[in-house]
Amino acid sequence: MQTSYVNSGLDYEGISSLVCAPPLCHDASQADTRSLTPKLEEFLASRPETPFLAIDLAHVQSKYLELQREFPHAAIHYAVKANPSPEIIQLLAALGSRFDIASRYELDLCLSLGVSPPWLSYGNTVKKAVDIAYAFACGVRIFSFDSEAELEKLGRYAPGADVQCRLLSQGKSADWPLSKKFGCDLEMAYALLLKSRDLGLNPIGVTFHVGSQQTDPQQWVEPMHQAAELYRQLERQNLELAWINIGGGLPATYQAALFPFSCYAQTIQQALLDAFGPTPPQLMLEPGRFLVADAGVIQSEIVLIAHKSRGDLRRWVYLDIGKFGGLAETMDECIKYRLRTHRFGPMGSVILAGPTCDSADVLYEKTPYALPLDLAIGDRIEILSTGAYTSSYASVGFNGFPPLRTYCL
Repeated sequence: MQTSYVNSGLDYEGISSLVCAPPLCHDASQADTRSLTPKLEEFLASRPETPFLAIDLAHVQSKYLELQREFPHAAIHYAVKANPSPEIIQLLAALGSRFDIASRYELDLCLSLGVSPPWLSYGNTVKKAVDIAYAFACGVRIFSFDSEAELEKLGRYAPGADVQCRLLSQGKSADWPLSKKFGCDLEMAYALLLKSRDLGLNPIGVTFHVGSQQTDPQQWVEPMHQAAELYRQLERQNLELAWINIGGGLPATYQAALFPFSCYAQTIQQALLDAFGPTPPQLMLEPGRFLVADAGVIQSEIVLIAHKSRGDLRRWVYLDIGKFGGLAETMDECIKYRLRTHRFGPMGSVILAGPTCDSADVLYEKTPYALPLDLAIGDRIEILSTGAYTSSYASVGFNGFPPLRTYCL
């Protein structure tokens, strides 16, 4: 059976080529055919009930080792929220990874799998006091904050803990920006880091995040230099910070073309040296999407193909998975997944939607997607690079649909 690879046809824009080679082109004949490993292909051929997510753990391991090679001196903290499957956490722990947690529930998960508490950092800047106290009692010693009220909670419920202040970031060029909700400006960060010392805490550095699925390596440069200036100001107050945490943002393979990964790593590390000089602070990374997205594929079934009028040439294609089943990152059509169907022939434009009784459950209407004209109800379709932020986003029972099943191979 032949396989058809489907792209939206969007052109890639906006990446600077001043430092790196031209971006890699992910066309149907190149990136997509490499996306599914033999292990995944064999599992898909067994046709489990859809929808489901399948993860090739060997691919996760390969991505982690690549990250280690490119950042040999960095502390890598896997962002558990990207995919909390126990098999992934156990694999990464065995490889030496540390972990970034967002809640006491992720803490409990990591502890239950044998992760040592000192290898955990509590990166969420919005925490209940009781959860701070619980994490501290469990042995977690690294916490993040971005406000005075959160800092005061840490001073009271995690005395003597290592703390890092999160800076505001614009998230320009990121498919999934993380601006506004998290972080504080440089002036406030300066005051809060000094206050953290007065509260008996141990300020170790700042953290920033240039946005999830950041395709432009240059976006790490400016915040690195801003952080360096802040560090110099604090040094004049006899406060030396030992770490800098650049969060996540390293990209996975969706529609947009990417630079080679080495370009992102080299740009970040050069920015670190340019900003801080020959003795920079220790680098901390919090990758999530980069490690697990490309290792996963969702297989879905086509439930319905319909037109809205006799003269409407654009088909509505309804899948058995949608926004509430794990594809929440299609909100505002931000993350543009690649699709694969086993039909082959002339293509026609489609609107893709999920199965629920909610009008918001439309995946792609504005973004141009095309699927084979001979596509039929009951056909299966693969959604590629879906190992991150799918199973962890799936509802627990909206419209009665069960959470997305995950198979780790």
